[in-house]
Amino acid sequence: MQPVPRVPATLARVPATLARVLATLALALVATLAFAQADHWPNRPIRIVSPFPPGGTTDQLARIFAPYLTQSLGQQVLVENRSGGSGSIGTGQVAKSPPDGYSYALVFDTHGVNPSLIPSMPFDTRADLAPVMLIAVGAMVITAHRSQPYKRFEDLIAAARAKPGAIGFGSIGTGSLAHLAMTQMGSLGRFSLTHVPYKGGGPLTQDAVAGHVPVAMATTALFSPHVKSGVLVPLAVSSPARDPALPNVPTVSESGIPGFEAQAWWGLFAPAKTPSPIVKRMYDEVAKILARPDVGERLTQQGMNIVSGGPEVLGKFVDEQITRWERVVKEFGIKAGD
Repeated sequence: MQPVPRVPATLARVPATLARVLATLALALVATLAFAQADHWPNRPIRIVSPFPPGGTTDQLARIFAPYLTQSLGQQVLVENRSGGSGSIGTGQVAKSPPDGYSYALVFDTHGVNPSLIPSMPFDTRADLAPVMLIAVGAMVITAHRSQPYKRFEDLIAAARAKPGAIGFGSIGTGSLAHLAMTQMGSLGRFSLTHVPYKGGGPLTQDAVAGHVPVAMATTALFSPHVKSGVLVPLAVSSPARDPALPNVPTVSESGIPGFEAQAWWGLFAPAKTPSPIVKRMYDEVAKILARPDVGERLTQQGMNIVSGGPEVLGKFVDEQITRWERVVKEFGIKAGD
């Protein structure tokens, strides 16, 4: 029996070397196509999806950005409201859109809660979306309608302890940051309120101002005008320090629950695999808008603290939010529809 000829080592390495070369060429081709696509972007209208009804903070932000982006990009930038599922429906539509730079989701803090609250979501929060910018963070404010007897957060706590579950508090929806934060506060402060979920900031504000819900918790950006008008009485803010927009309102930590804090946030996402040059261009354009003194002053007055963090900042931030609020959802057994 003749021995099997040995293949020279140099020839044996050829297939592996060729595979590496081909892989390198493929990556280079993808990068070249991405840059070529970016060179011609945009050549048609762009949409920013606000995954809540009109009137909420994501809607307000998107409509602030849209005219400036239309001017700087040379294409119409349209705002679409696609509400439902605590923001997951509209965000999911963007996640499933072609990664060509023409669809974006301007999300709110529910984005960091939905993965643990809605296990059947038809998209993967981390895998199917590309972070563009962490726009801002901000305090939430706990308010009471002026017809209610509560003038301080301590008053509300005392009343809730006396009659557990008798007082309702409104939020923008099940699993919203306000819902989870108030649930956690109740546990820490030994009081109980009944959650009244709304389908976004617009409907919540309407009922809070009309007095149909006695207590409400939302961003200072949403409630600040009604606090200033005297219709809503501010009881406490959820930020680590007092909010510059409401400097005379104490924090939750100052009002009987030491160390507690929870901040709202706003972020911009594109579909995963959107070419990085397009993501960078979109980030740069939004950053220019946020750097405008008139825009910055407007957002600051509404309680939004501008961050302008890039894709890596937003990606890391969302990971932290998902981890933190997943623990709360599990600890208190919160489910969609609660």
